[in-house]
Amino acid sequence: MENKILFTDLDDTLLDQEKSICSEDRGAIAKLLEQGHYFVITTGRPIATGRIVAKELGLTKPGCYMVAFNGAVIYDCAAERILAERTIPLYVTKEIIDAAHKAGIYVQSYQQNVILTEEHGRELDFYLANAKMEYKLVSDIYSRLEVEPNKVILIDVDSQQRLLDFQEQHPSLNQKCNSFFSRNELLEYCPKDTDKGSGVKYISEFLNVPLVNTVAVGDERNDIPMIRAAHIGVAVKNAHPKLRQESDYVTERDHGHGAIAEVIERFILE
Repeated sequence: MENKILFTDLDDTLLDQEKSICSEDRGAIAKLLEQGHYFVITTGRPIATGRIVAKELGLTKPGCYMVAFNGAVIYDCAAERILAERTIPLYVTKEIIDAAHKAGIYVQSYQQNVILTEEHGRELDFYLANAKMEYKLVSDIYSRLEVEPNKVILIDVDSQQRLLDFQEQHPSLNQKCNSFFSRNELLEYCPKDTDKGSGVKYISEFLNVPLVNTVAVGDERNDIPMIRAAHIGVAVKNAHPKLRQESDYVTERDHGHGAIAEVIERFILE
């Protein structure tokens, strides 16, 4: 039997709206691991909150890994160690923050396991509702960064167009790092040549599993590089139309109703 790897997004893919996982999906994941296959959480979340979710779901057994920060951090959930990490140079980070300030758009970054932000408003509350983390209010994000961050996020809860305009009006930033939308409200900037697809390739090489034995499933636009990189790319039923167009298969079930079990039974289990 050849080992396979399942890469799955967290929010609105593996997790339902209550941020839990259904019993059918739990059972299928247990069978996958019992047969010696690998399970990889692939998320835009920081490693801190991703690690909490992994522990809550019991995904800390041998064979469980995580791609966090949209590919910037590769993590072994069983050994509790970081395998690889990419960061945004500080001078590029400053350019992003300064440009966001000039445009009047909320911006935040990360220092270790803490969000750094200069204001607590609707944008921060929106983010915290989906990724519960500690945060620190500071007068200047850039001056409080001790090391290069894994990503910087711009948030606008009222108008995606403002974020689209920002992305278009700053082509130099797109040359220095990778930018994309993980939701309409979130414009993310990550290290150059880093996304969930690069995470798929790293894990595949690390585990010595050929890409032909990989399956990836997601729901949002930041999952597109992941389903392109994997041999079989899957969109859950509730996925964004752009992801559905890129996928090889669309599940009959949605998140919270056994979509992951459907993928495991169809493409992974012997």
